[in-house]
Amino acid sequence: MKEIKAELRVQQIDDSTWESLVERSESPVVVMFYSPTCPHCRAMQPHFRELADVFHGKIRFAQINVLDNAYTTNRYGIISTPTFKFFCSGRPVQELVGEVHPAILKRLIKDALDHGPSCAERSSLINYDMAYV
Repeated sequence: MKEIKAELRVQQIDDSTWESLVERSESPVVVMFYSPTCPHCRAMQPHFRELADVFHGKIRFAQINVLDNAYTTNRYGIISTPTFKFFCSGRPVQELVGEVHPAILKRLIKDALDHGPSCAERSSLINYDMAYV
C-alpha cells in the first residue's frame, strides 16, 4: 500500500503538460528524465518514489519519458538518463545525472528546498524556446 501511495506522488508528465506543471509551478519541482529501456532508470525508480513519500508536501516529484517527449528533452539538453533536474519558480536550479546513491539524491533535494528560491531569484532567466529566423 505504501509503495502505491508513493508511486501516485510521482506525477507522469509530457511535452503538453510540462509548462503548466513545471515552469508555472509555485512549488519546487524535481523531475526525473528517464527511458523505459534504461536499467539505471529502473534502479533509481524505487528510490525516487520513496523520496516522493518522504518529501510529500514540500517539493513536487515528476517524471518524463525522454523517448516520447523529444521537445522537452532537447529543450533542456538531456543526453543521459536518468537525469534529475530541480526547478524553483519554474527555473532549473540544479541537475544530477546518472544512477547515484539515494543519499546523494536526497541531499540535493534538501539543498534545492533550502537554497533553490534564493538561487532562482539571483539567476538570469534563460529562454529555452528557440526561434528560427
